[in-house]
Amino acid sequence: MKKWGKSLGVVALAAVLVLALAGCGSSTKSDGATKSADKTAKKYIIGTDTTFAPFEFQDASGKYVGVDIDLLKAVADDQGFTYELKPLGFNAAVAALESGQVDGVIAGMSITTERQKKYDFSDPYYDSGVVMAIKADNTTIHGYGDLKGKTVAVKTGTEGATFAESIKNQYGFKLAYFDDSPTMYEDVKTGNSVACFEDYPVIGYGISQGNGLKMGADMEKGSSYGFATLKAKHPELVEMFNKGLANLKSSGKYQEILDSYISAK
Repeated sequence: MKKWGKSLGVVALAAVLVLALAGCGSSTKSDGATKSADKTAKKYIIGTDTTFAPFEFQDASGKYVGVDIDLLKAVADDQGFTYELKPLGFNAAVAALESGQVDGVIAGMSITTERQKKYDFSDPYYDSGVVMAIKADNTTIHGYGDLKGKTVAVKTGTEGATFAESIKNQYGFKLAYFDDSPTMYEDVKTGNSVACFEDYPVIGYGISQGNGLKMGADMEKGSSYGFATLKAKHPELVEMFNKGLANLKSSGKYQEILDSYISAK
């Protein structure tokens, strides 16, 4: 009995050792695969505006399209990263970036000295400007001097708003703030505001699509647009965007994207 019991003990011990070794090997392989999968599966959450044509807007089918949307996709394809697009509105997208709910923002966002204190920007991908727009049948507003005592519409957080704020005291007008461009345009068309300030390519596109407005002054020189992440949060994402942008410019794809939305004519 002792001999049989000893044999059983040896067999049992051997079985335990085999299972333990097998378990270790399996665990190591699983951990390695998980780490590799995690690295490969890295997906960035990118916030954008909801209506800022021709940079981001919904087409007839409800799909988001535009310069920013196409450019982001082309850069991601070129650099091999994946992302989830979150159309939130400009202010909400910036707030989401600062709270860590999104990893980056592409929304016709002007690169300014003040913003560079909080965000890391990519290389500029579009040079813009600001212009005043008025109702298409307006014959009384010919320049900033005609705005005295009147209300001017601006979109919160934009370069157009910043420019209007910088001259409102000089020309004696007050400001009405809006969260999106269509609502701002509507306020001008209904006569609540006599004019609005908007990025030149955006208002130019809107006018070409029959939004009921016209240019009311020459374009003011503005800042360039950039892709943004929170300061020191995702340097690798900014680097990939810059590399992808450079490749798209070299291949001609970048100009192809611009030409599909912004006509030089």
